[in-house]
Amino acid sequence: MDTDLQALAPQEHLSLCRAYGEVQERCTRVMAWQQAEIERLRTQAMRLRGALVVRDTALAYAREDHDRLIARLALERDPQAIAADLVLCQTGCLGHGNFWRVQDQCRRSGKACVLVEGAGRLEHAPEPIDTGGVP
Repeated sequence: MDTDLQALAPQEHLSLCRAYGEVQERCTRVMAWQQAEIERLRTQAMRLRGALVVRDTALAYAREDHDRLIARLALERDPQAIAADLVLCQTGCLGHGNFWRVQDQCRRSGKACVLVEGAGRLEHAPEPIDTGGVP
């Protein structure tokens, strides 16, 4: 019986070595895939951080411009007129190709437009970055 086991030992050893080699190859493939996935996710995280900085900066500029406009209008008019001017300035000057503005003057009031500086910052903001479907 010992001779039967001794005869099977080389074949068993060969089978174990083949199985071990297949496991090693699979582990190598999985680790390479994981490394590529980690790099892809790092790149995506960097792009998302950049998009967040751009968005927050544009939002901060818009808030500053809004506050400046409110302060200027508060000195000039009553609250209903302030609200109306704010809507007209934001939609006409920023949103629709400077409709109410001619050479940085407001067509409606004839005064200097208070959104000129802010509009330039918002118009030249970079486009949003494609994040591959990640919100």
